[in-house]
Amino acid sequence: MIVEKLKYTIWAADAERAAAFYIKTFGAAVTNRNPHIIELQIASGFIAIHGGGEGKRTWTGITFQVSDVVEGAAEIVAHGGKCEREPLPENGEAPHLAMCEDTDGNQIMLSRARS
Repeated sequence: MIVEKLKYTIWAADAERAAAFYIKTFGAAVTNRNPHIIELQIASGFIAIHGGGEGKRTWTGITFQVSDVVEGAAEIVAHGGKCEREPLPENGEAPHLAMCEDTDGNQIMLSRARS
């Protein structure tokens, strides 16, 4: 079997709103769109947003590695997402994790490479 693409599908009550969040927040590019799914490329990964979701809080397991999770968390909030708490330093190092949600309740994580 030859795998052509690996993507992770999330559900959204409003797929257009969710896609706009990922485009504004993470610089996603739309790679495919049909009446049911909007596919986005972020870095070298793909997310498919499927309309018709319930907009409930859902853990996705998606992690975005960024250089600064504090700045990243602030951008998520600025674009309509949520972060339950401010990212906190650990063991004298800058914060390396932020637990957040997109505009449709899909939980996502920001991480920073540890030194």
